[in-house]
Amino acid sequence: MNDTEEYLEIVKHYEACLEKFGDTFRGVDWTNELDTATRYQVMLDLIKPKQENREDMPPVTLLDFGCGAGHLFEYMHTAERSDIHYSGLDASPKFVELCRRKFPETQFHCVDILQNDLRINQVDYVIMNGVFTEKRSLSFDEMFAYFCRVIRLVFPLARHGIAFNVMSKHVDWEREDLFHLPFDTLAGFLRAEISRNYQFRADYGLYEYTAYVYR
Repeated sequence: MNDTEEYLEIVKHYEACLEKFGDTFRGVDWTNELDTATRYQVMLDLIKPKQENREDMPPVTLLDFGCGAGHLFEYMHTAERSDIHYSGLDASPKFVELCRRKFPETQFHCVDILQNDLRINQVDYVIMNGVFTEKRSLSFDEMFAYFCRVIRLVFPLARHGIAFNVMSKHVDWEREDLFHLPFDTLAGFLRAEISRNYQFRADYGLYEYTAYVYR
């Protein structure tokens, strides 16, 4: 693994969780089901209500970037979100194979966006849940550089907006393997390179926050 591929350690970590814990919330390295469901709802809150509520209006299109085992898709069914047309993407063949077995009629892409051209149609929204919460043995600077590269590539895929979560700096203590990103650092990057139309959410009781970035 060369210097430009150090982020693949994160992918391998999640694959190890899947192998150890199977198709569960622990298999994507979340600690409990309740907090996991909270994250899914916060991510879906990215989607702004339609101006008109007509039955003939098509569903919004959503790409679950870093879809893991497809648990967001399962949550959407539980929440009866038939207004969303879902597709998933993950860099891990193991997770994508699992999702394709579980949901054969749903489209899942197996792509490492930093290694391959991402040739998929633009969607209304992109969600990246848990993609940037862990950094494993990467330094902060290495993880931030990886984060910026991915966001630069992903934002053009969304017609309306993207959502992602990172760990907060406003905690009693920090873990060395997690990505604690200061508000000001993130705001500076977004304003300079992505969009000035963003919102940070830290109102859902977890040691993280979620960013919504709109066009």
